Amino acid sequence: MAALPARVLFGAAYYHEYTPTYDPDPQPDERLKTDLDLMAEANFTVIRVGESVWSTWEPENGKFDLDWLQPVLDGAHERGISVVLGTPTYAVPPWLARQYPEITGERRSGERIGWGARQEVDFTHPAFRFHAERIIRKIVARYADHPSVIGFQVDNEPGNELLHNHGVFQRFVDHLRARYGDVETLNREWGLVYWSHRLSTWADLWTPDGNVQPQYDVAWREFQARQVTEFIAWQADIVREYAGPEQFVTTCISYTRPAVEDDELTDGLDIASGNPYYDMQDGLLLPDPTPDDHEQKWKTTGVWSLYQTADWMFSSRQQPFLVTETNAGSIGEPWHNRPAYDGQWRQAAWALVARGARMIEYWHWHTLHFGAETYWGGVLPHTGRPGRTYAELARLGAEFEAAGPLVAGLEPDADITMVYSTPSKWLMQKYPPLATPDGEPDPTAYHRLFDPFYRGAFDAGRQVRIVHARQLHDPRGEREGLSAEEAVRRHPVLVVPALYMAADSMLDWLAAYAEAGGHLVLGPRTGYADHEARARHEAAPGRLTEAAGVAYDEFSNLVREVPVRSAPGGPLDLPEGATATRWVDGLTVTDADVLAGYDHPHFGRWPAVTTRRHGAGRVTCVGTVPGRDLARALAAWMAPAARGAWQDLPTSVTATSGTSPDGRRVHIVHNWSWEPARVPAPVDLSDALNGMSYPAGTALELGAWDVRVFVS
Repeated sequence: MAALPARVLFGAAYYHEYTPTYDPDPQPDERLKTDLDLMAEANFTVIRVGESVWSTWEPENGKFDLDWLQPVLDGAHERGISVVLGTPTYAVPPWLARQYPEITGERRSGERIGWGARQEVDFTHPAFRFHAERIIRKIVARYADHPSVIGFQVDNEPGNELLHNHGVFQRFVDHLRARYGDVETLNREWGLVYWSHRLSTWADLWTPDGNVQPQYDVAWREFQARQVTEFIAWQADIVREYAGPEQFVTTCISYTRPAVEDDELTDGLDIASGNPYYDMQDGLLLPDPTPDDHEQKWKTTGVWSLYQTADWMFSSRQQPFLVTETNAGSIGEPWHNRPAYDGQWRQAAWALVARGARMIEYWHWHTLHFGAETYWGGVLPHTGRPGRTYAELARLGAEFEAAGPLVAGLEPDADITMVYSTPSKWLMQKYPPLATPDGEPDPTAYHRLFDPFYRGAFDAGRQVRIVHARQLHDPRGEREGLSAEEAVRRHPVLVVPALYMAADSMLDWLAAYAEAGGHLVLGPRTGYADHEARARHEAAPGRLTEAAGVAYDEFSNLVREVPVRSAPGGPLDLPEGATATRWVDGLTVTDADVLAGYDHPHFGRWPAVTTRRHGAGRVTCVGTVPGRDLARALAAWMAPAARGAWQDLPTSVTATSGTSPDGRRVHIVHNWSWEPARVPAPVDLSDALNGMSYPAGTALELGAWDVRVFVS
């Protein structure tokens, strides 16, 4: 893939085809001209088109209408606006559903998904694939050579369903046969002696609808994700037959979709793309008023979670990424009408760029007058006239134009690296180790264990890199991992919470990482089960007990927070409000230093945090889910010197840093509050947007909901 333009691409999804019938102007071309002129005036440099309207591209089976998009692309090109062209395969036309009812997806075996939304289809079915390939080829062949088209988005937010169709299940059986060879091996590996589930033939394998066997569930989820990965790669390969070497191929990922394993899904693409949606208004306030038990979904709440989403997108390929959709006006259903305060659009966009975004694209340009997303606010309101959102984004567009290549493709700094495990998340969605306040299983348990460590680092002013476990070491050898020595160089602090499913070789790799000089930090549930989700025979954390100098075989849920105190004379200085939440591992010290313990008559027998030298590095065990104060103190101890050099910031101010492609250091400073703030420049700085210089020590002014961009 050729390099993207040397600037941050800036724009919106644009659906001119949605406006003519409902626009009071009898000349739709005038509306198109008005829209594109407004985009150019706002320094828009990209639009996304075409991905949602298969029935417009092909109104009847084999009858194609491909010319309607030409004026949009021509008009964009005349104004210097690039185009990302989408394939429309996620929204099947009614005639296809009517003529081929067998392509309808099933959420349970034999129970078809009702028609009338999107992504209702079994995308593996040959009839669907035939028609999907035909429309992809027609569209891409028609427009691949258009000078405005810089890239292609295949499909849209894939992985929305776990498909239970007969053909899908039979391929799953074939997949298991290829992987395990015979039923006796499967019986042994999955422990199917339990509850009389031993198979005598592959025909005995039951459908997943009523399954309660965890080994089956993880294999089923992995298979579903690989179907999505194959489908997207299949589309990408078709598109590349027509695309030029300078054009990229991507898909836009909604990272919480159930059938998405993003690090694998993006292997067949040129760049990762994602859709970070977030609560605006007080959802971006610091200090953060969001309760610790707030559930983060497709739409997140809290500044820390906006940064975590960006770091998650970077993690897919460990490279800069595209934002294909994010907040324009209000987002979601009609009851979520909370457009941003003045300045917040700038803040969120610059936060995403600070963590590696090479494009900021809003969903969408013109608020719709019909359909399920009538109140998903666009850049323009229902009137079609520019308002506050447009004015705010036009200011942002001018800033991206002024910053130029400086911030396009930043390599974000990281003080701490966190290891993510999608298979462990799948397992915990069905068999969560945590409960909700009312005692029910909590399907968000994985992130309840993972997120507090991230949030603690954010609160401590430390920047985080997320890396998938298989990017470090792949036990199956399907991808090249890192040597322990290389990992130490890239990731000197490696935090590993909730890596429940881990092959022996993965745990051995983690031990080797610490021995080579890395600081390995183990959190709850890490290393407890093997690659098949079978609980290990040895004490936890499995093969890491010697390196960690601790072991445990008892653990407990916590129904209320427990105070945690620093060990006398130890290096970990905890504030008075430090607490343990949700979980306690009964850590037994064999050869480790105790850093903190529980202030509790029962749990006080065990340490909360231990550490031990191992080779040239260190292994630290955190036996609980840290509350905010404990998590912040742990992060500050793990990474005592933040790379960004900003110190003692006000509670409403964050500073992130990274390296420009030309080697310059970039600092992006936010004030997430109504109250103005002042911070001292840690080094000599130049304002990247107005060119003013500030010697080290100069007091830098930030207004309410402000962001400033500096270069050193």
